Amino acid sequence: MVQDRSGASALEFAIVLPVFLLIVLGILTYGIYLGSVHSVEQLAADAARASVAGLSDSERTQIATQHVTTNANGYPLLNASKIAVEAGASPLDASQFRVMVRFDASDLPIWIMSGIVPMPDRMIERTSVIKRGGF
Repeated sequence: MVQDRSGASALEFAIVLPVFLLIVLGILTYGIYLGSVHSVEQLAADAARASVAGLSDSERTQIATQHVTTNANGYPLLNASKIAVEAGASPLDASQFRVMVRFDASDLPIWIMSGIVPMPDRMIERTSVIKRGGF
């Protein structure tokens, strides 16, 4: 009996290719998402640090909101119109000031992979808390 192995590589490639593509697309999807999460986290942390300059809660809130509005376009994965800021005294400790940044990630190109790759939440929310200054 003569064995012909000329199509073995093509068959192996046809079996391995879908799995390989799924892994690569999953890495790209989560890379974009984690980049967005990191950008939101950094924006919240920077806004909290900037808010220390305020003398009152209203001034701190204004500074934090203005910082996010001014700097959101510096992050390529974020759309400034999809960002919401909530700043104020921490409900757990009155000596701390909290800045919460929410980003609606619905416009990211990763959602075309839903159904193929397990997807995270479309709303990215990160909070940064800093000790109040001026005491």
